[in-house]
Amino acid sequence: MEEKAYILGTEQAELHRLGLQHQVWAAEARKGWELGGFRPGQTILDLGCGPGFCTLELAFVVGNAGKVIGVDISPKFVQTVQKQAVLHNLPIELRTCSFDELELEPASLDGMFCRWALAWVPNPDKVLAKVKNALKPGARMVIQEYFDWTTFQPEPPLPHLKKGIAAAYRSMKHEQPGDIDVGRRIPAIAASLGLNVLSVRSISKLARPTDLTWEWPNSFLKIYLPKLIEMGLISAQEVEAALRELAELTAMPQAMILCPTVVEMVFQKG
Repeated sequence: MEEKAYILGTEQAELHRLGLQHQVWAAEARKGWELGGFRPGQTILDLGCGPGFCTLELAFVVGNAGKVIGVDISPKFVQTVQKQAVLHNLPIELRTCSFDELELEPASLDGMFCRWALAWVPNPDKVLAKVKNALKPGARMVIQEYFDWTTFQPEPPLPHLKKGIAAAYRSMKHEQPGDIDVGRRIPAIAASLGLNVLSVRSISKLARPTDLTWEWPNSFLKIYLPKLIEMGLISAQEVEAALRELAELTAMPQAMILCPTVVEMVFQKG
């Protein structure tokens, strides 16, 4: 289960990268939670909780009178959350399972948060239908997913680095069961389920070498490009050249990276 849990891996380096990623995206998550009306006393589902950076924060939001249900297929990630939940005595219930295996009581949830989790499954429609059934009337889903990963572009457009980014996109678009650009499909799925659209916003981040945001694409490329060699999508020499150009780019004060475009959607059960 652990080997297939996550295309980017679950090793210590990836755990650290996810923590860094959360620092970049924490404010966006909290804005979504405000739009979702998440508050003390509620039961919130964190779907695809990973190592729990959002799970832990949500537990403080709902307080001791509430509960956060964290779900992830990776035993290693769930164990990481569990240790923190025990350490801080937080109201977190954890489940190690796939979304297909997940069982939820009808009308038991006050809300759901999902960030970059539906991109990895082949049936986001069935997953969201299951969550809808578990929502109380008036409860809300807050979903943040990629809308267009191809907007991931360096400036200046160094050739080997661009080739590496293109190979990474191919791996996530065609070498895994989901769709990395699933965000563009979710509003139609929500409409088919009879959910009301409360909010849709595009989130785009332009990183510069001196910004913390730069470390989001920088750390991703350093960890993930070597993994593409085993997939046969790029050679070791091409990865070496791409990472060399990434270092060159980082040393350019005027450099920029336009990160993949994310869409945030907030839906409400009638």
